[in-house]
Amino acid sequence: MAFLRKALVALILLGAALTAVAYFLPSSVVVERQIVIDAEPEAVFEQVSSLQNFTQWSPWQDRDPDMTVEFSGPASGVGNVMGWRSDEPSVGDGRQEIVELAENERVLTALEFGGMPPAEAWWVLSETDAGTQVTWGLDAQMGNNPINRWVGLMLDGMVGPDYDTGLANLKALVEG
Repeated sequence: MAFLRKALVALILLGAALTAVAYFLPSSVVVERQIVIDAEPEAVFEQVSSLQNFTQWSPWQDRDPDMTVEFSGPASGVGNVMGWRSDEPSVGDGRQEIVELAENERVLTALEFGGMPPAEAWWVLSETDAGTQVTWGLDAQMGNNPINRWVGLMLDGMVGPDYDTGLANLKALVEG
């Protein structure tokens, strides 16, 4: 019985320590990836300013061919909304809406994914000698939930490779 009591006390102390440490972790996590596409910004902007076009180069589209996607609002630009549902855990359910854009320069979206707090995602286009540099980014607010803050430590490793794949798909689409 003494062993069980010690084990229970140890678990409680470990849980308390992990919770306390979580409040020292960042409450905001930024993930960014970049690629240079051999094309003018206008050609790239056409793809990133329409969530309907996003489905052509999305890194998550191939993971679940049975994913349902619905669009509302205009076909591109501010107010363009994409909602999706998937039984594949790496795709999940969510909603993304274009909330701001600067022609041929930037697209900002509001992103809701599963039970996570709302996030912002963006594509920034910069003209270079080699074409257009595209930065795909995400700013996720982890809030005060200690579990979310621990997940935030892994977010770059979870989302970053998908962003790399999506940017490679975008490059192939625009350059092809």
